[in-house]
Amino acid sequence: MSAERTLVVLKPDALQRGIAFEILSRFEKRGLRFVAVRLLKVDRTMAEKHYAVHKGKFFYNDLVGVITASPVVAAVLEGPNAIAVVRAMVGSTRPHEASEGSIRGDYALVGLRNLVHASDAPETAASEIRLWFPDGIVEYTRDIDRWMSEDKAPS
Repeated sequence: MSAERTLVVLKPDALQRGIAFEILSRFEKRGLRFVAVRLLKVDRTMAEKHYAVHKGKFFYNDLVGVITASPVVAAVLEGPNAIAVVRAMVGSTRPHEASEGSIRGDYALVGLRNLVHASDAPETAASEIRLWFPDGIVEYTRDIDRWMSEDKAPS
């Protein structure tokens, strides 16, 4: 399967509101495959590495503060065009601009409580996956994968 990988982090507000696994199930129902999942409490050092691209911006400290406030669920998803698919499913960063049907459009109200982080490009995804899953991911196949890709015709 020609697949792409992306990182998704369900932020503390998703866990505190009790909708984390509802959100994860949306990705799986779409056909994406989980190749790594973990529940963790993010420390300041990791948060600063994750948000390094935003260092110096007015909202940087708030980003770090929110993601370190409570546990998160981090996952690596795999599938055709996974980055674009996940970004579309997540919706606009600003929840009030997110389309109905997107995760943020359906569940979020304000910017810092936008529930989900999703990688925005292949290079970012690769870097973020290494940061969040330093021990790597799990390689496996699913029979359904041949039905979710144009690479192999089901036989």
